[in-house]
This record gives sequence, structure tokens and C-alpha cells, in this order.
Amino acid sequence: QVQLVESGGGLVQAGGSLRLPCVASGRTFSTYAMGWFRQAPGKEREFVAAISRSGSSTNYAGSVKGRFTISRDNAKNTVYLQMNSLKPEDTAKYYCAARLSTYSSTYSRPSDYNYWGQGTQVTVSL
Repeated sequence: QVQLVESGGGLVQAGGSLRLPCVASGRTFSTYAMGWFRQAPGKEREFVAAISRSGSSTNYAGSVKGRFTISRDNAKNTVYLQMNSLKPEDTAKYYCAARLSTYSSTYSRPSDYNYWGQGTQVTVSL
């Protein structure tokens, strides 16, 4: 069992940056692959980025590639989403997710994950 708590959301102007941390409870964080998803009102939850349990592999949605970076610090039980060059279409509630993983794999479907945080709102204005 793992509990996830996101923070770092807020209101930012287009072109700005935000960093979202997600802190996980428990002693076995390094056995979980992690992902970030987002959901805008009236839309389905969509994949943003994922990272393997060791951090050696990452994967990004095409819409954020080159602007967002996912990373993790297993000593701090934390996964980060660094978001640069933000656009109004990035406005959404951002969720981190976790699943046990025995391999250096990344996962991009919401159904791949067992644990979810409560989310943090990101709003990008013109």
C-alpha cells in the first residue's frame, strides 16, 4: 500500500514554469513505477509522463515532450514533474500514480496504476 500526495499547483502565466512534487508514503518507493496524468473539466484523464522504478526510463505524451520533465528521488520518496513553457491547454488537475513494477518499465494507461493521489490544480492564463 502506498499513499501519494501532490503539491505545487497554482496559477501561472503562459510561458511560465511550475514543479509538481508527489510524495509517497512507505519504505518501498523504489519498487514502484510512477506516472503523471491530468484531467481537464469534461475530458478524460490523459497520460502526461512516466518513469521507471529506478529512474532509468522515462516516457512522455507528445503534447508535453520537450517541455515537461519527470524525475524521481528514491531517497526522498518523491517524484517530480517539471513543467516549462506552459500553455493554456496545459490547464488541468494533475495526478500522480504508482504501481509495483519488477522491471525497468514505464506505463502510460490509467488502468496500469493501482494508487492515485488527490491531484493538484494547474491553471495557465494567457
